[in-house]
Amino acid sequence: MHTPSRTWIVVLCWLTVMFEGFDIVALGAIIPILTNPEIGHVGVTVADMTFVSTISLVGVAIGAVCIGPIADRRGRRLPLMGCVALFSLFTFIFPLMPNVALMGAVRLIAGFGLGACMPIAVTMMQESAPQGRKANASTVTMTGYHAGAVLASLAALVFHEHWHWLFYLGGGLGLLSLIPMWLKLPETAPPAIVGAAAAAKPTPAGPSLSVRDLFRDGRSRITVCLWVATFMGLMLVYGLNTWLPKIMELAGYNVSSSLVMLFVLNAGGIIGLLVGGRVADASGIKGTILVWFGVAAVLLAALSIRIADQVVLNGIILITGGFVFSAQVLVYAFVGYLYPKTLVATGMGFASGVGRMGAILGPLATGVLVTMSIAYPGGFYMFAAAALIGFLAVLSIPRPRASTSKELHALEQSEV
Repeated sequence: MHTPSRTWIVVLCWLTVMFEGFDIVALGAIIPILTNPEIGHVGVTVADMTFVSTISLVGVAIGAVCIGPIADRRGRRLPLMGCVALFSLFTFIFPLMPNVALMGAVRLIAGFGLGACMPIAVTMMQESAPQGRKANASTVTMTGYHAGAVLASLAALVFHEHWHWLFYLGGGLGLLSLIPMWLKLPETAPPAIVGAAAAAKPTPAGPSLSVRDLFRDGRSRITVCLWVATFMGLMLVYGLNTWLPKIMELAGYNVSSSLVMLFVLNAGGIIGLLVGGRVADASGIKGTILVWFGVAAVLLAALSIRIADQVVLNGIILITGGFVFSAQVLVYAFVGYLYPKTLVATGMGFASGVGRMGAILGPLATGVLVTMSIAYPGGFYMFAAAALIGFLAVLSIPRPRASTSKELHALEQSEV
């Protein structure tokens, strides 16, 4: 693919993922605000916000599962644009909802669009990546998520009681991004898929794909272990991004300090992604994921110890974010090493969708711990255990088709 087209793919897919990061973290950032009766909606409780955040992630899971086969049959470009339009519109109208039930309904629909965007964006980046840069393409894309999270954390500090503007900003920018997407975003799907979609009928070049294909030809163990790893990885990402400010508030830190910690966590995520992608491309992706999950487990357990010095604490949180968030993204990149090219989008969609169940469980379980007033330190014990299970799941995955990005490129060329 020529450079201008690749540049537009990088920019627009990165922005799409950034909007998801902004949207998800904006909700977590406003929980301490909304549950304060002097600032947020009168009568909104921690239990109410647990429901809203959980139902949002149910929508995310449904969207991620549904979009993979569609993108493998119909191409990537138009499904991505439709999903961006959906989540942007319902993000924009979220602050207008007068009660918890309508807030949950709007977040469910927005979540569907958000969940569908991520696997398509990552797949497009991998398909357009130059030789030897597959893992780095995934991690660079996902820096957008944490850039959005950083922006949401900063915006929450600025807007605070005017929290509505977080969602007007995120939804409005998402809608505006549709203009350059329509004008500049190219299709990256293999020609066989695009041709089959254009013909609007089944052809040998565009076969019908389903979840059963992920379990055929000896792929059962790969698929199950991959799903467990993504489940645990997303449990960490969404559990921490939704509840870290409230957990640290329970630990005795003020709201402003806890929002700064959320900012630092995601800033570490950006650094970790940039480093992790390069290490995985050069040294082998499976080994890199194992190291990342293992270190994440140790650091999360360490955060269960109260640290008075905020500089030291923020330093640990920065490093924790680097390992936790990039471990999950490297699992996404691993999909391209484990399935044939015609199954990658389906594999990505279902891995993301099953993983999103972890994204639901993480905030839900943490919310229960918060309600029981044991989220500090209990939440960090739970997160450390999730990272350890993720480590064991990746360890159990059989040897991949290729270890490094260069080996994968050579294999794909031989399959053409």
